[in-house]
Amino acid sequence: MKILLVDDEASLVATIGYNLHREGHQVISAGDGERALELAAEHDPALVILDVMLPRLDGFEVCRLIRRRSAVPILMLTARTDEVDRIVGLEIGADDYLTKPFSMRELMARVKAMLRRREMLLEEFADGDATADAVTDGDLCIDIPAREVRLGEQPLRLKPREYDLLLFLMRHRGRVFSAATLMRRVWGHEHIADTGTVPVHVRSLRKKIEAEPSAPRRIVTVRGAGYRYSA
Repeated sequence: MKILLVDDEASLVATIGYNLHREGHQVISAGDGERALELAAEHDPALVILDVMLPRLDGFEVCRLIRRRSAVPILMLTARTDEVDRIVGLEIGADDYLTKPFSMRELMARVKAMLRRREMLLEEFADGDATADAVTDGDLCIDIPAREVRLGEQPLRLKPREYDLLLFLMRHRGRVFSAATLMRRVWGHEHIADTGTVPVHVRSLRKKIEAEPSAPRRIVTVRGAGYRYSA
């Protein structure tokens, strides 16, 4: 796979690049945000590993601009531990978040999971056809072949992982899934302890599909157990 690696720490780029090459990937690297956007447009990578603190254009802005035109998986790296930074990254379209310092083993596990998930989605799309059933709940409709969601006559702009999460929950309505299970089934992560990504995406989805996001009726929280699509 072709992977775009964006970080201004040359030693870290060399280390990550070496490990990605060992796994058979092609690595393209950039040391600033503007160059990252140029390379993303030129090479159409399968995955972007993106540091937050970058010269010229920070990682949050790079993520936002990439997400405007592409559903490429984005893994953000940061030296900051503030949860607000993580939430901001996820809300602007990042698929996952890793805080420095991290083990190379964990990074490679996340890369593998994100690429595996990407391939699964591509296969699902390739196997689809115009007659495939949509998933509906009242005025909420998912057009699976087109990967489009509508609420009444209004098209919804969902981030790629928001779409995946909504489709999974609607396909399994009535069943409760823990955050860890959703990380495994939707994100493709097998052994990731940090499940904070899930509630961030749930909150964002509720703002888009619930009449009253603070009192959700579609995606509900089951205390101590997880989430359920109950409509």
